[in-house]
Amino acid sequence: MEDLIKLGQSFVQAMQYRRGIGQVEEIYAENAESVEAVIPPGRDARIARGRGAIKAKREDWAATHDIHKLDADGPYVHPPNQFAVRFNAEVTQKVTGQKMKLREIALYSVEEGKIVREEFFFLPK
Repeated sequence: MEDLIKLGQSFVQAMQYRRGIGQVEEIYAENAESVEAVIPPGRDARIARGRGAIKAKREDWAATHDIHKLDADGPYVHPPNQFAVRFNAEVTQKVTGQKMKLREIALYSVEEGKIVREEFFFLPK
């Protein structure tokens, strides 16, 4: 359980300091999956498969949004292999100028010390 806690803490710290893109290579398994609750605007699928696709998804998000606030709270640990993180963000879409407040919970599944799946849950309005 100690390794799970350390991985979760490292993940949360990277998100708080906006180092989440650089962290993908280090803590995600090569075949990891990222599952959104709904198909995000501008995309054609809910699931990004593979470390490279997850990194590209994060880079796209950073390139298309001005991030004013990003809070990551956790990890909330569920041994032997899961942790959750609560996110609160305030962003502006660069193309539209639309400001948004986002609240999500993400559940991370871990195998052999690497994240193999992340699932995002949103708070409906």
